Amino acid sequence: MRIVVDADAGLLHMDGATLPCAIGKGGACDAADKREGDGCTPLGVWPIRAVLLRPDRGFAPPPAGLPWRWLRPGDGWSDDPADPAYNRPVRHPHAFSAERMWRDDAHYDAVLVLGHNDDPPRPGAGSAIFLHLRGPGPTEGCIAIDRNAMSALLSRLTRGSIVDIRRHVGDGAPLG
Repeated sequence: MRIVVDADAGLLHMDGATLPCAIGKGGACDAADKREGDGCTPLGVWPIRAVLLRPDRGFAPPPAGLPWRWLRPGDGWSDDPADPAYNRPVRHPHAFSAERMWRDDAHYDAVLVLGHNDDPPRPGAGSAIFLHLRGPGPTEGCIAIDRNAMSALLSRLTRGSIVDIRRHVGDGAPLG
């Protein structure tokens, strides 16, 4: 499945549906220009590496074939460029700065881990780029959609699904 995000319009296209989405507070930027903490959503085509789900929030696991796991209260994601585990999952407590994946708000009840800066991670080139649940306002660099859209998306994902983030969807490239 190809999920296309129009960063300028704040729209996500999947399987013929067009849905509103949020992107980073810093707008969109070329992936080569992405830096830790800049709030930019990196343009590019990113594989969905895995799905993380809170077991107590009612999401069904994705179809077979896509890597996924239940989140646990101590789960984190390293966002410290000095950390040898930078842009990787970690467990709290952690000696370096790491985002908490188990949150009181609903943002990370369902998380699609995107393959940005992960093969291998370059320190400082951006971490924790996810497609997750939407809250009020922009994200810190991720893409966010509402709960119903996430449920629909999870049920359609397959191994090899990608997220294509671009500035203009009307550029002639195929959608979905």
